[in-house]
Amino acid sequence: MRIGFFDSGIGGMTVLHQALKYLPNDDYIYYADTLHVPYGEKTKKEVREYIFNAVDFMAEQGIKALVIACNTATSIAVDDLRKKYNFPILGIEPAVKPAVQLCEGKRKKVLVLATNLTLREEKFQNLVKSIDHHDIVESLPLPGLVQFAEDFEFRDEKVVPYLKEKLSSFDLKQYGTIVLGCTHFPYFENSFKRIFPEEVDIISGGIGTAKNLKRILEARNQINDGVGDILFFKSGYKVKDKETLSIYKKLLVMLDGISSLTVGS
Repeated sequence: MRIGFFDSGIGGMTVLHQALKYLPNDDYIYYADTLHVPYGEKTKKEVREYIFNAVDFMAEQGIKALVIACNTATSIAVDDLRKKYNFPILGIEPAVKPAVQLCEGKRKKVLVLATNLTLREEKFQNLVKSIDHHDIVESLPLPGLVQFAEDFEFRDEKVVPYLKEKLSSFDLKQYGTIVLGCTHFPYFENSFKRIFPEEVDIISGGIGTAKNLKRILEARNQINDGVGDILFFKSGYKVKDKETLSIYKKLLVMLDGISSLTVGS
């Protein structure tokens, strides 16, 4: 049985990339709901329907665990998904806790970058309230980065002007840690580093999710029954064309150079 990964697009591959490191001898299904990307700009009701349709499809494939590799989808549906399905379901959320810990004693702020829907959700608001005891966490939606990633546009000359415009009202020297609260965002490490001071930590939560996945499957004696094979699906249709598969493989190789961004327990 395979491990399922789900996202609205290619963002979840940043988490799959980590899982391949910790569970290289397992097989995977990666489902990108490209027909409805981006989720962050849609209504909660719409996104919830998309998520359940996708997970129904993946469950029919016989997966042994599911990673909701999308912050927006996790905040909207992970609790209800766990009520419906018997296999383990892991979500991902902005790495606010380690970010706050990194900033303790620095007298610096935390800036959480995510989609509009993730930042509006009660799950995220409650997370910040439970951790941010000194009022140092701020947030900013960056929906344009999702579209850049889905267009495979990672060039600094395109991305940096967008980031500078969105961050123009922020004093970047005030921040000690940036949280990449969308799984699409780690693709843009170089662009973020060009804008923020060198001493700023840039983190996301993919590695924590991958470690947790390994722990759960080890406890269930369900690891090492594959060869690292990945089946890719786009909104219910298996990806077969060689050009798209080649792009996906290139993205995973690209991520080898930015894995230092991710932190987690």
